[in-house]
Amino acid sequence: MSRDDLTVRQRAVLFALLGEARQVANPELERLIGVRLDGAERRDLNDRKLVESTKVGRAFAHELTDKGWRWCNQELAATPSERATGLERAHYRVFGLFARYLNAAGLSLADIVRPANGTDNVAEADNEADLTACIEAGYRSLAPGSGEFVSLRELRLQLPGRPRPDVDAALTTMFTTQRINLIPQSNQRALSDADRAAALRIGGEYKHLISIE
Repeated sequence: MSRDDLTVRQRAVLFALLGEARQVANPELERLIGVRLDGAERRDLNDRKLVESTKVGRAFAHELTDKGWRWCNQELAATPSERATGLERAHYRVFGLFARYLNAAGLSLADIVRPANGTDNVAEADNEADLTACIEAGYRSLAPGSGEFVSLRELRLQLPGRPRPDVDAALTTMFTTQRINLIPQSNQRALSDADRAAALRIGGEYKHLISIE
């Protein structure tokens, strides 16, 4: 797929969704980058399987698909088209530096891109630390040994009363700071509906198993 097949607006939306690493509704998208993803451009990205859009209230909300994550990753190392503006050419030079750093460090976008916390509130930081400790304690109660994998479904049962968004945010932070390891279940047929519902999506991939050293 050529970059020229996508409009500037579509490419801006893809990178904005990459930066947020979560579902973003049109009103918020407009606040972030000044545009919405609607109409033919939305349908085009949906048809290409780059973006998944769902109706939330009266507005569409969008999230990168696995293919969308791969497109962004490949685009970082791409060269600007002949029709690119000066600003676009400058951006792609920076993208190239970023891509070379990730390659040299052996990192992927999934290792560094995560939803923003958006707050420096001390009380929330304390709550996050407490939740992190609860996650580690829950894992230790399930795992037969350090570094052994257990299912996220089982771990979530050890955290009664904890809101799903809070747990997901804590797991994401622990993963990106390399405090835990999260992997998909290799045998997808072995997953139950409960396992799939308990999965955590990071970097365009659903993770089902957790381990802590």
